Amino acid sequence: MKRILLRSGKSPYDAISVEEALYRDVIATNSGNLIFSDAAHKILETPGTEVVSNGMPSDVSAAGRINEEYDAFVIPLANAFRPSFESALKRMTRLISKLKIPVVVLGVGAQTGVGYNPDRLKRIEPTVRDFCAAVLERSASIGVRGEFTEQYLKDMGFKDVETIGCPSLFLYGDQLQVHKKALELTPESRIAINGSHSAVRAQGLDRIITRTHERYPHLRFVGQNLSDARQLHWRDLSDPNAAVTAMPTHPDHPMFREDKVRVYVDPITWIDDLRSFDFSFGSRIHGNIAALLAGTPATVLCGDSRTLELCRYFEIPHRRLDQAVKDLDSADPAKLYAEADFGGLVGGHRERFERFTGFLDRNGLQNTFTHGDGGAAFDERMRALAFPAGIRPWNEADIASLSGRFGWLHSRIDELSLDNARLQKELARSGARAKAAAVPPQASVYRRARRAVGRPIRRALGSGQ
Repeated sequence: MKRILLRSGKSPYDAISVEEALYRDVIATNSGNLIFSDAAHKILETPGTEVVSNGMPSDVSAAGRINEEYDAFVIPLANAFRPSFESALKRMTRLISKLKIPVVVLGVGAQTGVGYNPDRLKRIEPTVRDFCAAVLERSASIGVRGEFTEQYLKDMGFKDVETIGCPSLFLYGDQLQVHKKALELTPESRIAINGSHSAVRAQGLDRIITRTHERYPHLRFVGQNLSDARQLHWRDLSDPNAAVTAMPTHPDHPMFREDKVRVYVDPITWIDDLRSFDFSFGSRIHGNIAALLAGTPATVLCGDSRTLELCRYFEIPHRRLDQAVKDLDSADPAKLYAEADFGGLVGGHRERFERFTGFLDRNGLQNTFTHGDGGAAFDERMRALAFPAGIRPWNEADIASLSGRFGWLHSRIDELSLDNARLQKELARSGARAKAAAVPPQASVYRRARRAVGRPIRRALGSGQ
């Protein structure tokens, strides 16, 4: 049995509670990460291959164990070539440099503006160069998201670069069916909208959200950030993102109060819920890919190169966000829906899938659609599991809504108390004196539990809702 270590926040088969998912941050700050990591897991899982999630950390000290226990390390990535990800990229490079097994990168992207100007990436170029060199010593080529990233790496001198898009759209192999359910959208249509805090704060997406909310009563906003999820479930406003009150996931936003917001910690429930919608749009690439996987038409409002190059490669209907904000009529869902053409997306899907599997073949990786059952066993196993529903806004303070949250807090305090007692015994046996930094006072157990959930309870009760 071949064993592949996959960089992912959790295995698709891990059906855990919302509280545990948020505490452990299995979405790695953005639930969109699970869309492509779950797809990669399904694709790589064949009768002769076991796929294991690494939980995301790049622990250099684990290199020896990884070399002994695994036959390959596969790294699905998104917009990893950006300044804010540089430290994580360095840690990954240090780990890769210690590995003796093949290392394969799926769909990495560079992030800059929609004008494809790479100047803002100059500072991190040495880090990107080191990463790519380490990977290419252990693989035949690097798989990138689109045209901009391919040119960016080739301008650095790397030749073994292949544009393969993102694994997420190959969740169903060479099959992708997207159809318009209605001739046109009306005020009664079910519409999903998505967007990032930066798009709302700095790019004007809030104007589109507000206008759409006024015109379409069945609108739903789907957030993706960990801070979004914590605001919905715990009313946690400790993250800097809480300053963006125009975000529908903020408790002060009318869509929050109207229960028109969701965040998902599992792609399967996310995709399933979007099947009942007529249209999806917004600035989140994987929020709209989730809709396309559900067969629901979607249009991406591109605010940077990472979304634009992926839309161009897959021929996903898209518009530039800055242009849409300038002309709000052009960003009306009914108009976007009418203009959206899915012929290129669907018609070219098989060819892009064959290009993707060809990349896997050249890097010594089998796929379930060529070498397995097409993912049938994966799908059957997933359907047998009970995953939590999408996280809804916490607008009520009844006993039922409080008991689950308090119960989880109580269990966390119990766990931390037991851990604290164990540490005290270990220190006593070693004869060491307990110092405050090593053995926190009992009160810190409560403080640690409060930090784990963002101090939400008092705020929620104080809101009177």
